[in-house]
This record gives sequence, structure tokens and C-alpha cells, in this order.
Amino acid sequence: MNVRLTKVLRIGWWEVTKNAGGIDRRTAAVTVGTLVVLGALAPLIASQGVALDAGLYRVGVDETSPYHDVVDRDATFAVKPPTVDDVRSGKIELLIEGNQVVDVADSPKGSAALTELRSSVGAYNDWLMDQDDNQTAANPVSVTLQYVERVPQEPRDTDDGSGDDGTTAGDGSGSGGDGGSGSTGGDTGGAGSGGTGGESTDSGGGGTLGGLGGLAGSLGSGGSTGSPSDIAPPFPFGSLLLAFVFVLPLNFVIQAYGSSILSERLNRRGELMLVSPVTRADIIAGKTLPYFLGAMAFEGLLTAGLVVFATDGASGFISVLAVIPLVLLFLGATFLAGMFARSFKELTFLTVTITVGLTSYAFVPAIFTDVLPIALISPLTIVVRDLQGQTIGLAEFVFSTLPPLLTAAVMFGLGAGLYREEDMFTQRPVPLKVLDSLSGRIKRPTSAAKLSIILLPFILVTELVAVAMAYPIWLGAPEVAVIFVLVAVAVIEEIAKSIHIYAGFVHRKYERTVASAVLVGSLSGLGFFLAEKLGLIVQLLGTDLPAVQQAAFVTGGAEYGVSPLLALGLLLAPLALHAVTATTSAIGAVRSRRGYVVGLVAAIVIHLAYNLTVVSFLA
Repeated sequence: MNVRLTKVLRIGWWEVTKNAGGIDRRTAAVTVGTLVVLGALAPLIASQGVALDAGLYRVGVDETSPYHDVVDRDATFAVKPPTVDDVRSGKIELLIEGNQVVDVADSPKGSAALTELRSSVGAYNDWLMDQDDNQTAANPVSVTLQYVERVPQEPRDTDDGSGDDGTTAGDGSGSGGDGGSGSTGGDTGGAGSGGTGGESTDSGGGGTLGGLGGLAGSLGSGGSTGSPSDIAPPFPFGSLLLAFVFVLPLNFVIQAYGSSILSERLNRRGELMLVSPVTRADIIAGKTLPYFLGAMAFEGLLTAGLVVFATDGASGFISVLAVIPLVLLFLGATFLAGMFARSFKELTFLTVTITVGLTSYAFVPAIFTDVLPIALISPLTIVVRDLQGQTIGLAEFVFSTLPPLLTAAVMFGLGAGLYREEDMFTQRPVPLKVLDSLSGRIKRPTSAAKLSIILLPFILVTELVAVAMAYPIWLGAPEVAVIFVLVAVAVIEEIAKSIHIYAGFVHRKYERTVASAVLVGSLSGLGFFLAEKLGLIVQLLGTDLPAVQQAAFVTGGAEYGVSPLLALGLLLAPLALHAVTATTSAIGAVRSRRGYVVGLVAAIVIHLAYNLTVVSFLA
């Protein structure tokens, strides 16, 4: 379908001026005001950090006490006048006179306050050392950590646990079990510089967690330098805040967008558009354009505000490009929900589901920017790294943005199949609307192959989310995580290969015969096989993927080092697999809905058995 810019702009202007979403001006003003305040405060909050426990412990201390500055610098404490009775009455937790703590509240909170005071004294002493002009004397040991991917190592058969040079493995090397590699400065040994790594923390206050005033040091940048006492496990507050403020506005936008789509269906306003001299593509693009531009305007302003606080030459241009697929993905899913829903109550349920699912996809991986294979699943990881001033490779950018972009296109395409009078104004349950949207794309038996190819982006994004969910399991139990991924892959792929076949039989697009089931099942498997070869790009882009991620694409090819004949067999074996499993589901779909479920379960079992065999063979 051709899109004509003039008509798209006219429809978009009508969408804005006629208030098709049903939101009055007061509500719109409040929503815009909330987003503006959020965008304005996000850089400020991030630059100054956040004191989650500010004023938690009350300490009675006089200004003449050497501990006064310690307590005053730590936001965790609230300075109070030193009075003995206040401890007994519970008004303060600690009482300090001179250079001694003379009284502590007899409660768990009092004990916690004393423990926090000890930590603050150490942090204050470190801060004093940092102010010394002679840093070599003040901090004779300097530690630099650089993070590398954690890879499970096979246990070595040694008698004494020593390396080739006679020293204990890992002693003085600065490398430890948590993936940190370190080096020490000065003339002292480096024992203990590895192990648990982290980023430098603000020694001035135990209640503050990093900020964006120097993004590279606060967003989980993967390296830190300082004295040994400065090294602590990282807390990705900056990454968490960035991911949150970039995703939150999209939830406001899709509410208005979904209401607009559903209002046209319930009030039959869309009927006027259908009889006008415009195409469905013009209508959909015109109605989507204002919401897309509104979302991108806010994301652009937010990026510009954050760039002001960024360091290391962050431009923000790549960040804006990376957000585009995410915005389209939210809008595409909402458009499809608006075409499926029968009422605003049902639309609310669907939009909440979309919000939770897509927010998890975009938000959770982006928090852990140091975990390279998992973090790159989300386009927001590109945003975080761009604002850090890190170099973004083309392969990384494509890996993060292409799947959501293609998935958005698939969702808009499926929704467009329902944008016709016989589907827009009918009250059918959501499952039947799903079948309607798929059957609208079926013209002939070869459509089975076409739909399997079209659904590949959706499959890829879903599998990547499954990989992200399995990654924490993989760190502790790799075998369990791989099995989890293999099961998820089998279920996702078999549903995607067969659901459109079932829709074709339900709507009489295919003949209800076993021969027809074998034909369309084989074509569906062939189409998925051809599309799956594009999945090899995932392995090429993410060269050092962990085993849990490689398991998601286990049917895509062979490892290096195998014989050419075996490589050819492993290359063609997935074709037979996909054809057999899709045909199994199709034969069940010929009979009934229950038959389809039975056939689908059988196909999943076959697929899982194949994957387990391949993984065991190549292990």
C-alpha cells in the first residue's frame, strides 16, 4: 500500500484537532505537565544522586566534636543537640561527647546507627586523604578494575592449586571469580585487588548512590580507579533511572493512542475514513504520526537535557535513533490491541499487558549495562552507553534496534489486516480477532511460508526476552538455564509456525484435508527455515555470546571445526525439523481446535528432543 504524505499529514492534523482520543484539554494539559516535570527533574536527580535513607539516624553531637563533620557530611545522619535524656526517650540513636560515643539507643536501630557511624568515619578519613597534596603518600596503593565477561571455567586437576610460576592461582593478579581484573600501583602487592569489583563510590556520604554528573562513573561503566577502600560492588542507579525515564512517557502516549483507535471502532467514526479516497496505510500512518512525533519530541528533549550533564563527548544523536524502534514497538502493539479490543475495559487490560511486557523488555536488560550479551537486547542500552560517551559499533546498534523495529512493522501489518469494515465494527473475542488478522494475509498455500517469514522478528524478540530471563540462572546453573531456553524456543517457534495455519483452516482458506495440511505445513517449515538463516546474523553480531544465548539459535548452524559433510547435515537438518513439526501441528488443525492443541504439543516435544540432541552432540 502506498502512503501519500499530503493525506497522511491531513489525517494527522485531524487527529490532533478533533481530539479523536477522547481526552479533554484539561487532562491533556495535566499529562503534558507531568511529562515536562519528569523530563526536567530526571537530569537533576541523576546528577545529584539520591539519598534513600536521608536523616534515618539521629545523632546528638556538638560542633566542637571531631565527629561533627563526619556526621554532618553523611546524609544518613541528622545532627541533633547532644542531650542524654534524648537517648533514653528515643529522640536520638547516638550521643557523642568529644571524641567518644557515650550512649547508644538500646534498640536494633541504635546498633545499626553505630555500625553506620563506623563506615562513615572510614569514608571521612578516605576523603581527608584525597584532599592531601601528596597523593602518593596518602594513597600508596591504587586499584584499577576492568570488567570482562564471566565464563565458567572447567576445574583443573592440580595437586596444590598453584600456577606454573609456583604462586597460588589468582594471587596478586587482580583477577577474581566475579569477573574483575585489576592492577595495582606502587610497590605493594596486588592481593585482593580482584575478586569483587565495582565502581568508585562517593566517600562523602553513605546515603548517596552515584549520579549523572559525570555519566561514565555512575551508569555502571565497567571500570573504576581508586584506593582499595573505594572499590565496592556497583549499584546501577544511573542506568535504572535512565531506563525508567525513557520508558515511562511511552505509557502515557499509548493510552491516548489506543483510546483513539477504539473510539473510531465503537463510535463508527472510522467508517467515514474507510469510504474516503485514502488507503488504509494513509489512515494508519496519519493517526499514528502525532503520537509518534509527540513521544519522540519528549525523548529528544530528555536526551538533550541529559547530554548537558554527560561527559566524554556524548552527543545524544545515537540515543534518539535508538529510541525510535522502541517508540514504534509500543505504538504497534497498542494499535494491534486497539483493533482487537471490544470495549475500553478490554483495551485497558491489553494496554496494561503491553506496558508490563514491553517495559520489561526495554527496562530490565538496560539496567545491567555491564552484562554485554544480555544488555544489548534492549535499545535503551545503546542510549545509556551513548550518554556515557562510549563508542557504539554498527553491529551493536543493529543487534539492539533491528528486532524491535521489524516487530513493530509486523504488528502494524497485522493490525492493518483488520482495518476494514467487516472486522473493525464486529464484536468478536480477542483470540478470534488474532485468527482474523492472520487469515487476512492468506491468499494461497504459499502464504504459509510468507507468514512464517513475516513473524520471524516477533519470534526473535520473544526468544531474546527468554534469554534475558534465563541469564541469572545461567550464572549459577548453566545446564538448567540452557534447558529453560530450549523449552522456551521450542514453544515460541512451534506456535509461530502453526498459528497462521490454524487460522487458515478455521477461515476455510485451506482445504481441510491431510494432503493440504502436509503441503502448508511443509511450506511453513520452509519459510521459517529460510528466515531462520537470518538468525545467523545474531551469532555474527554478538561474537562472544554465552552458551545460554547460543542455545536460543541452536538450530541455526554448526560450530567451527566440524567436517564439511557434518556441517551440511546440521545446516539442512533444521529444514526437516521445521517441516515435520509444522506439518504435525497442521494435521491436528485440520480436525478441530482440540486436535490443533494435541498436534502443537507433539510438535513442541519433537522440537525439544531435536534441540537437546544437537546440544548434547555438539557439547
